[in-house]
Amino acid sequence: MTGGALFTALLAQVVVPLPGTPVPITGQTLALVLVAASLGPVRGLSSMGLYAVLGAVGLPFYSEASGGWHVVAGATGGYIVGFLPAAFLIGLAARHGADRRWWRAVPLFAAGQLVVFAVGVPWLALATGMSAGQAVAAGFTPFLLGGLVKAVIAGVALPGAWKLSRRAR
Repeated sequence: MTGGALFTALLAQVVVPLPGTPVPITGQTLALVLVAASLGPVRGLSSMGLYAVLGAVGLPFYSEASGGWHVVAGATGGYIVGFLPAAFLIGLAARHGADRRWWRAVPLFAAGQLVVFAVGVPWLALATGMSAGQAVAAGFTPFLLGGLVKAVIAGVALPGAWKLSRRAR
């Protein structure tokens, strides 16, 4: 659980700012899908919960070493909150083997990121006063390609790791 939170905090520091949006591209969602799939629904959810809480109390766990309640209450907080249901759902699907083959893992990991967007985009609109269309344009559309790339990276890496772990036994 702690390792998953620390791994997410580490990948949160991989940041690519985007013009026109307060939401940067980060490695957080890559960490999310890997942690959730490898730890399962309860421990994956617990890891993301610990990550969210430790950042909310002020540890520099969020992107660009930020932390504090103001981050959670701000424009990007909904994405962090969205990690919780996404982790549970990805972990649940992985428990049933959906992460063992890349062609099933990639859609699972992409869908998990869509859960994050389903919470994050409306939150972005509320926190910033953007219209729904503006929030989609600023908080969803620019991240589609990167989200797919992260799903592919995780979808190829995790099944390979499972295969290697079976050989090591």
